[in-house]
Amino acid sequence: MLQTILIKNVLLNRIKPVTSKANGNTTNILIEGNRFKNLHAAPDTKADITIDGSDMAILPPFYNLHTHAAMDILRGYADDMPLFEWLNEHIWPFEAKLKPDDIYWGTRLAILEMIKSGTVFFNDMYFEIDETIRAVEEMGVRAAIGVTMMENHQLAVREEKFDLLRNWSDNDHRRVMLTTAPHAIYTCGEQLLRDCARLAAETNTHLHIHVSETEQEVTDCLKAHDTTPVRYLDRIGLLGPNVVAAHVVHVDKEEIQILKRRGVTVVHNPCSNMKLASGIFHFADMMAEGINVAMGTDGSSSNNNLDMREEMKMATMLAKVSTGDPTCLSAQTVLDWATVNGARAFGIDAGVIAEGKLADALLVSLNHERMVPCYNLTSNWVYATDSSCIDTVICDGRIIMQHRHVDGEEDIINEIRKRYK
Repeated sequence: MLQTILIKNVLLNRIKPVTSKANGNTTNILIEGNRFKNLHAAPDTKADITIDGSDMAILPPFYNLHTHAAMDILRGYADDMPLFEWLNEHIWPFEAKLKPDDIYWGTRLAILEMIKSGTVFFNDMYFEIDETIRAVEEMGVRAAIGVTMMENHQLAVREEKFDLLRNWSDNDHRRVMLTTAPHAIYTCGEQLLRDCARLAAETNTHLHIHVSETEQEVTDCLKAHDTTPVRYLDRIGLLGPNVVAAHVVHVDKEEIQILKRRGVTVVHNPCSNMKLASGIFHFADMMAEGINVAMGTDGSSSNNNLDMREEMKMATMLAKVSTGDPTCLSAQTVLDWATVNGARAFGIDAGVIAEGKLADALLVSLNHERMVPCYNLTSNWVYATDSSCIDTVICDGRIIMQHRHVDGEEDIINEIRKRYK
C-alpha cells in the first residue's frame, strides 16, 4: 500500500503574478507514493499524513548541479586568494589528511544545510564515495555522486574506480546514481579523459567535469594543446549530452555553439565565481543558443554555503550589473535554472509541481516578514526572502524536514563542533 500525503489549503503558484494568498489559488494536493497524484483533491480526501498548508505556498525544490559536499568541513579554512594558490597550497594538503569518517560527517553537514535551504538533489565530486552514499541514503535526499578521476591516482585505484562504475546498479539505490567525474583538464591527462569518455558511454552514466573556470586554465590549455578547453575536449571526443560542465566562464561564441551542438548541460556557479574572481558567465549567449543552463553552489570552501536560493539572486544581480540591463535575466528564468533545468539534466522526472511528477517540493511560509506583501511569489522567492521561510521539505514523497527540523540535526552539529575547531 502506497503512503499518501494530503497538503491542504496550500497556495499553488499556477497563475502569475500572484497578487494575494487569498486570490483563489489555494488547493489541496495529494501525494501518493513518490508522485503527485492530484493537485486539486477534495478537502476530505483520506491520507496517511495530512499537512495544514494554510498560509504556505508550494514550490519546486532545488537541484544543485555542482558541489563538493564534504568540503563543508573546510568552510572558512582558506579564503580570499586565487584559485590555484587556494587549491595547491591549502585545500589539497588539508584533504590529504582526511579520513573516510571525515567525509561522512562533512557530507551529512552539507546535506543538512542543503535540506534546510531547500535542496533535494546534488551532483557531487569528491572522494570516499561510499561515505557520501551512506550519508545520502540515511538523510533521504537524491544525489549523483561522482567517481572522481585524477592523473595522480595510482593505476590500481583507477581500475577499482572503473570497476565500481561498471558494476553499479541504480536499482539497488533508488535515489543515488554514480557519475564518471574526471576533475578537470589540468588534473587529467588526455588518455585518462578519453578513457573516462568511453567509460561513461559504456556504463550509461553522466560525466561531470570542471571546464574553463579561470583564465589561467585557458592559457595553460593553449600552451599544452594549442587550443582552448572546450575545443580540446570536443577534439578528444569527451563532449556529449551526458556531460555536465561546471563553471564554463571563459569561452567564446564558437565554443558555446560547440556546447550546444553536443547537448552539454552548463552549470553556473555565481557565488564561487565571484569569490574566486573567476569571471562573468556568458548567460546571454548560452540562452541564445538554447543550452540547458543549470545552477550549482560549488563547495562551501569556495562559496561559503550551499544555499541555492542565494545563488539565484546573485546570478540575476550579476547579470544585470555586468550588462547594464535590468531586464536581462528574469526571476523565473533563474528559478528554472535552479529547479527544472537541473532535474532535466539528470533525467529526474521532477522540478515542477505537476500531476504525475515525482513528489519533490517545498512549503514556504507566506507569513514570513520577507514574503509580505506578495505581489508576485516568484519575485519574492528569488529577490526578497531567505531560506528561513522554508517550513517543510519533501523528497521522493517523504517529508525530510518539517517545521524547519531535520531528524538528527542536533547530532550532526554536535559531532562537527567536536571534530573541527
